[in-house]
Amino acid sequence: MRRPRSPLPPRRAAAAALAALLALGAPATAAAGPAGDPGHRRPCVASRVPDRGPARDILRIAEQAKADMGLKSVILRVTVDGREVVTTALGESMTGVPATPAMHFRNGNIAIAYMGTALLRLVDQGKVRLDDPVARWLPGLKDGDRITLRMLAASTTGLVDYVRLPAFQQAVVADPFRQWTADELVRLSTSQQRWYEPGTNWSYSHANFVLLGAALEKITGTRLDVLLQRQVLDPLRLRETSNSFTPDIPEPVLHAFTSDRGTYEESTFWNPSWTTAPGAVETTDICDLASSAAGIGSGRLLSPSSYRELLNPGTVGLGHATKKCPATVCIAQTEATHYGLGLLVLGDWVSQHPLFFGYSASQAYLPSERLSIAVSTTNGPDAAAGHTAHVITQRIAAALAPSHPIPDFG
Repeated sequence: MRRPRSPLPPRRAAAAALAALLALGAPATAAAGPAGDPGHRRPCVASRVPDRGPARDILRIAEQAKADMGLKSVILRVTVDGREVVTTALGESMTGVPATPAMHFRNGNIAIAYMGTALLRLVDQGKVRLDDPVARWLPGLKDGDRITLRMLAASTTGLVDYVRLPAFQQAVVADPFRQWTADELVRLSTSQQRWYEPGTNWSYSHANFVLLGAALEKITGTRLDVLLQRQVLDPLRLRETSNSFTPDIPEPVLHAFTSDRGTYEESTFWNPSWTTAPGAVETTDICDLASSAAGIGSGRLLSPSSYRELLNPGTVGLGHATKKCPATVCIAQTEATHYGLGLLVLGDWVSQHPLFFGYSASQAYLPSERLSIAVSTTNGPDAAAGHTAHVITQRIAAALAPSHPIPDFG
């Protein structure tokens, strides 16, 4: 029989309020069914919001943010120790079509956190070491003998981020439906002069994760989408999270709109093939996103030593401007805010927040309180720029855990 976890420590008034709410509430209304019953699942639906308390406070934050930021929709879910505090959806998916918690959206770089966890699971299984050179599996990569798996996952290789290249940006804007290949993307980065010597600095580069996906496939002899399903999605019971090799999104769909090309237009099915490694271009729903925040952020699938590596693989202390790399790219990595293996450590939170042409999402987990926050947003015609879902997550965190604010990165 599974031993129950100890109750949340009554450290702060906000945590105590959440604990009291949960003591009176029902189990979470989403995602997975009871253990041992993999065929049964509850739908991801909106919860009943009481007249007062944390759930009502969260709803007010979301409503105010939607108005202030000019958002078309806000979908969110907050849980403590896996138990629902609130699940809700505000606004519309399309004109006249209300947004619902069950709608699927792109999860972007959250899948990179899955790659980091999958890599560490392979380390725990004795199949690979973090400091193995990638030349063993990617012999065609320049300087592959000096680039390690750790450097790819921690983004310390020095490879230029192809997303920052003007020619790439122009190509995506001119044809957002274009299907990009991994070889094309890696070639864009490796054709540029490296920002710094491998392992000596920090800078985010999409190329690192395209290469990491390729290395994971070679290490295991398994296609990346299958590997992530086996190593992460199935163990965390993320049944509404899946890869697609096309721009398709499973029904029901949260539609997205953007003004990035100068006119407000639908961007739902713009091609995300350039965003990360083939096999890790995923969609999800808000219930899975909250479960993902807890599953990844707690290190549930990892050994204690691998969990420590996940949160700090040696990035703290790196990140400084050079003649080649400005401070806005080679961002200082501190104890308070730094990059782990495919995720962000922001104060006491483990986080990730993707952004893709009208879609914004955020997952954040506070280990000390076992608090998960998941938010997805879409843009209205006059939406504020940037990671709007993450801003809402920060506001919810400030209300529920005021002693644990989520700082900005960089």
